[in-house]
Amino acid sequence: MTRLEEILEYNESFVNNKEYEKYITTKFPDKKIVILTCMDTRLLEMLPKAMNLKNGDAKIVKSAGAVINHPFGGIMRSLFVAVYELNAEEIYIIGHHDCGMAAIDPITILAKMKARGIDEKTIEQMEYSGVNLEEWLRGFDDVTESVRHGVNMVKNHPLMDSKVPVHGLVIDPTTGKLEIIVDGNENR
Repeated sequence: MTRLEEILEYNESFVNNKEYEKYITTKFPDKKIVILTCMDTRLLEMLPKAMNLKNGDAKIVKSAGAVINHPFGGIMRSLFVAVYELNAEEIYIIGHHDCGMAAIDPITILAKMKARGIDEKTIEQMEYSGVNLEEWLRGFDDVTESVRHGVNMVKNHPLMDSKVPVHGLVIDPTTGKLEIIVDGNENR
């Protein structure tokens, strides 16, 4: 049985037994917050539990390292939609200790792409077109500074409502302990 078949088999039981009923909510976040965090598997349940969140409380946007790599990319668009369309009143950018993005080596990733069949000419063409793949794939050296950078990018974005607090935190993925890096309520 493939992984997809396992998932679909379980899903059929989930739906038939009406297990979804305990998760029914609206598309609007009850606690009026949107969170940008990392896609790390350790945070899937840990982060909501550590923040006392249940289904329906928050919008959660995920990216590798909780990084916003472009002021007009999909992550920023998601934050704008949460604020302007879905009634989020606060933004939380939450990185974590022991993040894989701190250890990312763009050269190694490019080598793995080539090993899986991505043609060298494709990579060269992207770079010729102005995409610096090494820079685009690069992680960060310090999670605290990465979170601070993300907060500044959102807070100072020309399309962001200046009344929306933008908080920056770092979570311990083992204990769930949250550390404030930027309190978005200060200097408002």
